[in-house]
Amino acid sequence: MHRKFIALIIATAVAITGISASQARAADTRDILGGLAAIAIIGAAVNHYHQEKKRDEEAERRKRHKKAEAKAKKAKKKHAVRPLPKRVARYDLPQRCLRTFNVYSSNRPLLGPNCLKKHYKHADSLPHQCKVGFWNGKRVKRAYEPACLRQKGYRVVYQ
Repeated sequence: MHRKFIALIIATAVAITGISASQARAADTRDILGGLAAIAIIGAAVNHYHQEKKRDEEAERRKRHKKAEAKAKKAKKKHAVRPLPKRVARYDLPQRCLRTFNVYSSNRPLLGPNCLKKHYKHADSLPHQCKVGFWNGKRVKRAYEPACLRQKGYRVVYQ
């Protein structure tokens, strides 16, 4: 069945080719060149339309990209990092004042009061409950316990 169908197709193709070839020889060369020129003009027009469409799509994509970039830049400016308000920042204790006093405890740091007076302007308002005293061999030293200050709302800021 398939062989007969394929043979029929081949025979039809050979017959049509023979007829077309005899007619082509009889036709004028101007007509053939005119047809080829028409096909070339149509192909060039299609190619030009395709290139123009591609250029327009590229321009539109760039425009969308610039708009999105500008929007992102605007949003970035809107949410810039700002310093904490003074009422909040006053609870930030400087990390440089943390010291380990071996006489008190070798593994628990304390906040030195002299350093706090120098680097923290609200040192006088620290809670007195968090102030600890210990004997260093010569006299009583005073310092602040960070865990107690943390419970009162203060925090040591590592910068």
